[in-house]
Amino acid sequence: MTDRQAQDDVDLALMRRVAENDEKAISELYDRFGSLVFRMAFQSMPTRAEAEDAVQEVFVRLWRTAGRYDPKRAALVTWVMLISRRHLVDKLRRTRARVRAGTLDEAQAGVLGDRGLGPSSPERQEQFASLMKKIETLPELQRTVVVRAYLGGQTLRQIGEELGTPLGTVKSALSRALVRLRERVNEEPVV
Repeated sequence: MTDRQAQDDVDLALMRRVAENDEKAISELYDRFGSLVFRMAFQSMPTRAEAEDAVQEVFVRLWRTAGRYDPKRAALVTWVMLISRRHLVDKLRRTRARVRAGTLDEAQAGVLGDRGLGPSSPERQEQFASLMKKIETLPELQRTVVVRAYLGGQTLRQIGEELGTPLGTVKSALSRALVRLRERVNEEPVV
């Protein structure tokens, strides 16, 4: 069994416990992803209070959909980020809050480039999902660094400190990950 398979099994067990309303599992899910979801919400919501509300709403959505989590379709971090992103985009649409709304698409625009698509078009959503699938194929450290840096808004120093990894190693992991992602994105024909 590979490390990835073992992690998938742990994640699936966690989400099953969340679906069964296990308070410890819900707390563990929040401990693992709360800061990542908050950073994403804080970057996209107009105020801190709205970001905090959004985080609570995201975790309620995660709890309600926990039974549908499938590690064969996406790593848990990817699934959490996709649900978070969808919720934040929906929330921004509903409230018509345009302040800082573009930050949700900056990460994907930087890698995919601007192809003239609207920020929330179905094509953009599909590109984001495709990019997240490519990120999932990266080795664990590279995947973690990319998600935390580009989707979580953390600095490389913060990532290194949280992971207990030297800054140089984090920088190298990000560099290698971006090279791999560019190669994989460039392999696809542009329609």
